[in-house]
Amino acid sequence: MAKYSNTSPYFNTAENNVSLDFLNPRTITADLDDISYTIDRIYAFRPDLLAYDLYRTHRLWWVFAQRNPDVIEAPIHDFDVGKLIQLHTMSNLKNDLGI
Repeated sequence: MAKYSNTSPYFNTAENNVSLDFLNPRTITADLDDISYTIDRIYAFRPDLLAYDLYRTHRLWWVFAQRNPDVIEAPIHDFDVGKLIQLHTMSNLKNDLGI
């Protein structure tokens, strides 16, 4: 049985020796110091690139959809140029994810 890292979207999801259970989403809270950001063309459909530039790891690509569920439903397809999203600061993300 694998144990997912605390940077994984599956960290809170139960598993057995065959498969994962239903996804138990991780909570990414809204904070007063979150940053408004309009997705630039360099990051279109590439949340992994923005995660790397902001948080120095591509593994946090999923936090944008968790933090902006009203804007990003499909984490890659909806990560399109011109969308206004809220970005978590690294310190707030560390608190939420325990990293």
